[in-house]
Amino acid sequence: MPFRPEEIGGWLARYGERPVVATVGSHSALDVADGAVREGFRTLLLCQAGRERTYSQYFRAHRSADGSVERGCVDEVRSYARFADAFTSAELATLRERSALLVPNRALSSYVPLSTIEDELSLPLVGSRRLLRIEERTERDNYYALLEAGGLPIPRPFPRPEAIDGLAIVKLPHATRRLERGFFTVASPAEYEQKSRALLAAGTIAPEDLARARIERYIVGPVFNFNFFFSPLAPRAEGLELLGVDERRESSLDGLVRLPAAQQLELPSAARIPEYTVVGHGTLTVRESILEEVFRWGEKFVEVARAKYPPGIIGPFCLQTVIDPDGHLTIFDVAVRIGGGTNVHLDVGHPYGNALWRMPMSSGRRLAREIRSALASGRLAEIVT
Repeated sequence: MPFRPEEIGGWLARYGERPVVATVGSHSALDVADGAVREGFRTLLLCQAGRERTYSQYFRAHRSADGSVERGCVDEVRSYARFADAFTSAELATLRERSALLVPNRALSSYVPLSTIEDELSLPLVGSRRLLRIEERTERDNYYALLEAGGLPIPRPFPRPEAIDGLAIVKLPHATRRLERGFFTVASPAEYEQKSRALLAAGTIAPEDLARARIERYIVGPVFNFNFFFSPLAPRAEGLELLGVDERRESSLDGLVRLPAAQQLELPSAARIPEYTVVGHGTLTVRESILEEVFRWGEKFVEVARAKYPPGIIGPFCLQTVIDPDGHLTIFDVAVRIGGGTNVHLDVGHPYGNALWRMPMSSGRRLAREIRSALASGRLAEIVT
């Protein structure tokens, strides 16, 4: 059954004052669930069978007689053979009966076709469902196009392998683990040919993905993922918030860089090409003289997203950047929903979010607080699509 935006108002009216915060059980689900519980909501996670025990057993919510949570943060788990099975017409009807507000994460847009999310997912989604498509690099109107339209700094692209004239990174998905990266670095057309042949032979990348890969200048510098929040409920001058910063831990890249160069050269040739599979995150802060630029790019991104994809950003988003030796940011990736690294701030909150809100404020809690504020002011329809 096609999704019709005009139906949302009717669903929300039936939800009343006690909606349930739901999300796909992967990626940043614990941050979403913990934040929702802290703001007085019940939680529901949509899990794939065989991957649900983290939530149904180890983080299951134990509530006292008065409903307060004594342990855990996950009230209900619904399991499916595949994640996509959570979004059949019958299941969506059940979720609406449970008054579910769906918080999108990367798992949702990875396991469920974007066309399904946009046109068939008959459930209120906290955020902008039409923006999720720009995260796909293979889309013509992807986040690179949006960043360029807004005048934000991105790495210089190479239109074809023959144009490579310095250190570059080739961006494409892993051949078998589609959520992961098959990235590799090269410094010349000849190295591109050599490494791509080796990775194709190893089954790390696929020919069709290589043909559509993005090649861009590799910028040497530390990586900072800036976790923002934009509230359409606040006055515009107060709408943008920087909550915190994280960094990725990638395998096998992080293991390789721990080895001295001589030991790296002793590895088999195939093992010398690092993989960029994200396996965890760490927390960071940034030098305060850089914050002016951080906020400037955050504001520009909010404005261009609103102009190109109204209503634009709703809630959390992440600009993934590298900072060069002069302290300037280049944006190489974007998340237009809750980021993958926000779990590092569970319970303790984000450093900058804490300073702003004068209490522990994680991305999950900030999102739940926005829902609570929208309910109290009768503006819930403004933060869902």
